[in-house]
Amino acid sequence: MTTALTGVNPLLDPADRRVPVIPGPCGLVVFGVTGDLARRKLLPALYDLSNRGLLPAGFAITGFARREQTTEDFIRQTHSAVASAARTPFRQRVWEQLAGQMRYVAGDVADPAAYGRLKEAVEQADTTQGTGGNRAFYLSLPPASFPLVCHHLAASGLATPSDPAAAAAPVTAPGGPWRRVIVEKPFGRDLASAKALDATLAQAFPPEAVFRIDHYLGKETVRNIVVCRFANQIFEPLWNSTYIDHVQITQAEDLGVGARAGYYNGIGATRDVLQNHLLQLLALVAMERPASFTAADLRLEKERVLAAVELDGPVEQATARGQYTAGWQGNLKVRGYLEEDGIPADSATDTFGALKLAVKTPRWEGTPFYLRTGKRLGRRVTEIALVARRPATGCPPGLDTPYQGANAIVFRIQPDEGMTLRIGAKVPETTMEVRDVTMDFAFGHAFTEALPDAYERLLLDVLLGNDPLFPQANEVYQAWRVIDQVESYWAASGQPPEPYPAGTWGPAGATALMARDKRVWRRP
Repeated sequence: MTTALTGVNPLLDPADRRVPVIPGPCGLVVFGVTGDLARRKLLPALYDLSNRGLLPAGFAITGFARREQTTEDFIRQTHSAVASAARTPFRQRVWEQLAGQMRYVAGDVADPAAYGRLKEAVEQADTTQGTGGNRAFYLSLPPASFPLVCHHLAASGLATPSDPAAAAAPVTAPGGPWRRVIVEKPFGRDLASAKALDATLAQAFPPEAVFRIDHYLGKETVRNIVVCRFANQIFEPLWNSTYIDHVQITQAEDLGVGARAGYYNGIGATRDVLQNHLLQLLALVAMERPASFTAADLRLEKERVLAAVELDGPVEQATARGQYTAGWQGNLKVRGYLEEDGIPADSATDTFGALKLAVKTPRWEGTPFYLRTGKRLGRRVTEIALVARRPATGCPPGLDTPYQGANAIVFRIQPDEGMTLRIGAKVPETTMEVRDVTMDFAFGHAFTEALPDAYERLLLDVLLGNDPLFPQANEVYQAWRVIDQVESYWAASGQPPEPYPAGTWGPAGATALMARDKRVWRRP
């Protein structure tokens, strides 16, 4: 498998693998650059890309935020963020080069005059840094700000190439200046608002210039699902309902809501994670083999899967939701959700969600997909488990199998990134006793190359105009089609989320969801 550090994009067709991953001259404008996401992820990721030699010499970073400060102040603060959060070693020479490419503009997103100052700074960067007029705009802002920003980007001319011929050219075409916009999830809070958000973005950018960030899709371990499936013939005969009993996709956090109360309350686990991260993982697991690994063909297969996803049964039996209460996280006593700072005492926001889904395609007919996510669960883990059916005729007489479970193929997304194959093996010094064992592949042991942060991969893909796994509008709409049905039922029921103690694995309703099918959740 080709890794990200070789200078080759592993998702390109073999004929295209000679294309370097270094983008051409360009600039990145970050709205909300003084916020938490920019400090913890975006700016360190840009430093790491520069440190790896993956940014062009003609590159510029322009930060935009309300805080009144100078470019020098911004550079000093960025230095602190990079020094504490960068993945690669800190090198003064690399830092000085990056700092020389930075500018800062103070302003409010609602102030038209601020965009005049921003345009002046960006055009100055075009000249002094040699960016070629190519620009990407990262909206690290609350979604409520998007309409204002898009309106002013269009009105100020920042979103439009000055060359009319370039403006009419495809956004990924070589040559003339391009414009792209990057938006963070959530992509709306339901289907109607997702469509309204796209209409807002369309004020300034064509659909092909919109890059929706789902940081899970930037993880090497997630991209490895596609490679593992289609580069290894051993799996294809097993990858269907004939051999797979069910699929479990788990994203568990051991932390509470923390400082995200203002965003999280009213959104909840189902909208925050199930609607995007976990349904995207389902699409990668369940999709058919694409005609090629080009963006268009990958998107087509993901869209087909998501269009075929339905709740597997009545909503009340195919879903579970919960809200954590006070409990123990390891040896630490922690508060319940309703006691967290900034959370109303009567909040009905779910911190745990689980779904039983069916994928109505010939490959997966009869194989349910169980998805769950939650905060304050037993430990932090994200994994995908394809659990095999047991032998139709059972084991031959004479085998002692009290300690053998079902075979399983498990993708570990985080932590301990890798893959496990669970099989039964004979226990030494016994007659014919069988016990579960695992065959492990770990990224950290198999490769000397370090795993890049997801934002490194995603930022680089945006600057390259390469979007094989970025969610497209139709994928978002299909995901909301499923989640809207669930959220509407929960809202109409008037029932609060089921409580579960912090440090456990969720509410009793989630256990019952599996027990109805005589199955159990894996304990990661």
